[in-house]
Amino acid sequence: MPVNAPNNELNWIAPHFNLTNIDNKMVSLDKAKGTNGTVIVFICNHCPYVKAIAKRLKNEADELLQHSIATIAVMSNDVENYPEDSFDNMIKFSEKFGFNFPYLYDDTQEIAKKYGAVCTPDFFGFDKNLKLKYRGRIDSGTMENIDTKKINRELYNAMIKIKDEGTGPNEQYNSIGCSIKWK
Repeated sequence: MPVNAPNNELNWIAPHFNLTNIDNKMVSLDKAKGTNGTVIVFICNHCPYVKAIAKRLKNEADELLQHSIATIAVMSNDVENYPEDSFDNMIKFSEKFGFNFPYLYDDTQEIAKKYGAVCTPDFFGFDKNLKLKYRGRIDSGTMENIDTKKINRELYNAMIKIKDEGTGPNEQYNSIGCSIKWK
């Protein structure tokens, strides 16, 4: 059963983290944040909603990086009960979709709790001062194969607006996905 991420609470500061990246190096928020903004997305490897947007996530991250907006992915699921989300499978998932941004392992689930993440994918768009300005979905696309020329690139457009104007869009649509798999 899909879960909807709330989008009614904005303007809080991103909690600090220092997590293991898929290259086995520690990555902190301060080290990975973008000059003009940062997208933090909670994802996993097994969720059909994440699989459906993974290629689009890579493309949006690439284009946002051209505007000095960083993307950071975090995996917080219980890997004992969901072995497809294991650290080794995170590496494979990242390689499969060509991620060129950190994909971090939140093994204690502490960071997902601090951010209030509820589903995968769950998107948080922060301004250059790490203040939350966007809590929505990646785009207006669906799980089916879609024509990417006909979708509204909500995350991308929101992050450009945040960079240029300091504020997110008035209308923000909840992300939908699988629930975080808590221990």
